[in-house]
Amino acid sequence: MTRSSLVGTMIWSGLCNLVVALPLIGIVQGCAMPEETVKKSQGYYQEGISTLDSDKQKSYVSFQKALQVNPQNKEAHYGLGYLLADQGKWAQAEEQFRAAVSIDPDYSEAHTFLGKVLERQDRWPEAIREYHQALTNPLYATPDLARFHLGRALAHEGDYQSAMEALEDAIAVNPPHVRPELTHLELGRVYYKLGFTRRAKEMLTKVTTLDKNGEYGAAAKELLAKLK
Repeated sequence: MTRSSLVGTMIWSGLCNLVVALPLIGIVQGCAMPEETVKKSQGYYQEGISTLDSDKQKSYVSFQKALQVNPQNKEAHYGLGYLLADQGKWAQAEEQFRAAVSIDPDYSEAHTFLGKVLERQDRWPEAIREYHQALTNPLYATPDLARFHLGRALAHEGDYQSAMEALEDAIAVNPPHVRPELTHLELGRVYYKLGFTRRAKEMLTKVTTLDKNGEYGAAAKELLAKLK
């Protein structure tokens, strides 16, 4: 996860039944949160971002501090979810991503990561729902991420037609946010499953060009051998 991918029910002091925090703005739905509180929480969050690559434990502590100050900091929930997922703590990561989307139902990045966490728990239908939810937001900046994972999940569940459509949509996004060789490989596999031999060969051949000496290129060559 890049730093930019991070940017993007709990009750504050028992005053609101549902609170939606806006980053760096001291306004929430249903009640007002002191601007100083929001800024302090966001400061801890930014502190966590700054050490994410060098000291994950320090980032974890910073995100926790951000939530202690402002439990409605959706980005801090996302940050904790990412770190917990990185440790393979799927249930705890799921809790954090669900907290983030409960604060902001349009938080597409959190829906997508939640889907990935659900996959790791072998909860594929739930993951598919999260990817679909992520794509309902027209302002989602990296929709090919959700479409790519949606395509893989649908293929896992045997819905190759829908998987093909999702992966074709993912490939159409420019600039891409998923490695092109990976997206093309998954689509080539789906074409193969659907019996679209010519399309599969074209897609897999492109993977061998994009990733000549890599694992994706090797996987494409292996599947191409079965198509001869």
